[in-house]
Amino acid sequence: MSISIFIADSPQELGKKAAGRIVDLLKAAIEEKGEARIILSTGASQFDTLEALLQSDVDWSKVEMFHLDEYVGLPETHPASFRKYLKERFVSKVNLKAAHFVDGEGDIEGKRAKLSAIIKEKPVDVGIVGIGENGHIAFNDPPADFEATDAYIVVELDERCKQQQVSEGWFATLNDVPKTAVTMSPKQIMSCKHIITPVPYAVKAEAVYNTITSKVDRMIPATLLKTHPDWNLFLDQDSAAKLLAR
Repeated sequence: MSISIFIADSPQELGKKAAGRIVDLLKAAIEEKGEARIILSTGASQFDTLEALLQSDVDWSKVEMFHLDEYVGLPETHPASFRKYLKERFVSKVNLKAAHFVDGEGDIEGKRAKLSAIIKEKPVDVGIVGIGENGHIAFNDPPADFEATDAYIVVELDERCKQQQVSEGWFATLNDVPKTAVTMSPKQIMSCKHIITPVPYAVKAEAVYNTITSKVDRMIPATLLKTHPDWNLFLDQDSAAKLLAR
């Protein structure tokens, strides 16, 4: 277990610091193997990190991208679609070796199985994994299934998770948020060689505090990250407030 915690003065500085670490790890992987694999996270908390990555000098043509999760039954045209988010904010702006998206429409089981097989072909070098207001990682809401062996699983979303999506402006009401999602499983997340967790904003302060101060607990899924051999947690002053007040 190895945890490194970095506290920045602002979300923008956090994004630059997190991106700097990601870039170093990707370059090292490319230098060693000629290629790299990355998992990208989504949501409002990732805006600054993704923007900073776009300004980097990574040879993206040697990077294969996966993403964490997607709502079941939500079309890509919906403003809350994570496929839409990643394509508009990142994938369309760089020349990736490959981009593998979670698709929650149509033959979900077939698509889930195919994506699981692809990601298990080789190790993932860098996983960018945020923490939700309810302590979730990807859409593994409490109580998270730490034992699932499939790379991607179908899960039910809890009320606090759905409320976060409404509060961030992705949906108008709770009833508009899909009840289920396809998400990368905790075991697959933990198989990444390195995990980078950018977590800005005051609304995440409780989740950050609970993650750091609690034992590993399925009711606080992010606590699992503390067992990873190389976990890098990037906070700003607001998200770190409860930790700093200890």
